[in-house]
Amino acid sequence: MPGERVEETVEIPTRVLVESMIREDATIDAGELYAVANTLGMSDQQVRLHIRRLVADGLITQEGRGRKASLRVGAEMQSSIGPNVEFVRFMYDQDRGQAEWDGVWHLVGFAVPETRRADRDAVRDGIVRLGGAAIQGGLYVSPNAWEPYIDILADRLDIGEYLTRLTTTDLRVGDLDSPRRIAARLWPLDKIAAGHERLLGVARARLDRLTGPAELSQSEVLTVLVELAAEFTRATEYDPLLPPRLLPQPWPGTRARAVLATCWARLTRYDLDSWPRMFQHYSEVIRHAAADASSADGIGTADGGSSTE
Repeated sequence: MPGERVEETVEIPTRVLVESMIREDATIDAGELYAVANTLGMSDQQVRLHIRRLVADGLITQEGRGRKASLRVGAEMQSSIGPNVEFVRFMYDQDRGQAEWDGVWHLVGFAVPETRRADRDAVRDGIVRLGGAAIQGGLYVSPNAWEPYIDILADRLDIGEYLTRLTTTDLRVGDLDSPRRIAARLWPLDKIAAGHERLLGVARARLDRLTGPAELSQSEVLTVLVELAAEFTRATEYDPLLPPRLLPQPWPGTRARAVLATCWARLTRYDLDSWPRMFQHYSEVIRHAAADASSADGIGTADGGSSTE
């Protein structure tokens, strides 16, 4: 029909599905896991093989078989997939104008010896994951106060003696001294924006489903939750969370997060027997954002529109 939205398919790796279904007590309901997997187009065999690999690696324990199995997640797997609630909170604080940039650039340089190439690669990857952009070889910058996270990274790799940190309000990159132009040169903003546009499309389509006349089953609710979480992770994994004043406006990430928050608020209306741990951890942050969004000028509505555009 004209004007009808085409719901985008979200690719969910089996690993992401299993991690998303972990409950607060570190268990996974096998029946729910298989039901959601089937809704996403995965076969029982696909899920079964992945569970076997996790058991073989000592990451989970299993009692019983198939949909009647009891699955418990070990401490190692739990610690490796904890949600970055602090960063999610920071995203929404930026969207609400509660995390204004102070104009300070934070830089870190490293010169890890060739004999420790693995650590050198690890610190570079860690800095990039924290939102850093390379200015030149071994020198990275962020507009955010990332020093506590840099310290954690350095301590974990034991490379603190090879790091140099500094801050400045007077940054020039080549012939550029405008903060917004510097940001446009250093970070792939078009690629980052495209990821948020996709998230916006997925969130809008799921919101249509959540606000439709039909009541969703428990497995359908969990499927929507997994799809939203997977697409949110995909869109934000390499987002440096630049301050709004450094970004093109309107920025699609702001609108995508507003619609996502509204979806999350709709999900909380369902009374499931047990929610996945991921949902529990994010709920407080995103629920507050949804409340703020609903009182804003059009943001948080079903189409994610804004009267300021």
